[in-house]
Amino acid sequence: MIRSELIQIIADDNPHLFQRDVERIVNTVFEEITEAMAKGERVELRGFGAFSVKQRDARLGRNPRTGAAVSVASKRVPFFKTGKLLRDRLNGKS
Repeated sequence: MIRSELIQIIADDNPHLFQRDVERIVNTVFEEITEAMAKGERVELRGFGAFSVKQRDARLGRNPRTGAAVSVASKRVPFFKTGKLLRDRLNGKS
């Protein structure tokens, strides 16, 4: 599912809302999650999962084409851990 499909589904399920309002709501939710993660905060959506940021240390990697050693800088990466309800639903449990 892509963002525009999500917006369309929500707009179809809520005919009392204008599509532009639904789009603004969805964009605001994603922006707030992004902002919180940029600050290093954890975002938890009960039943769905938790978004957090993990720190990856600098390391020595290899260029797969040449085999030469390459220095890889440390970086922060997004991490998502599924919630119990989502995990159960994916595994066919109600």
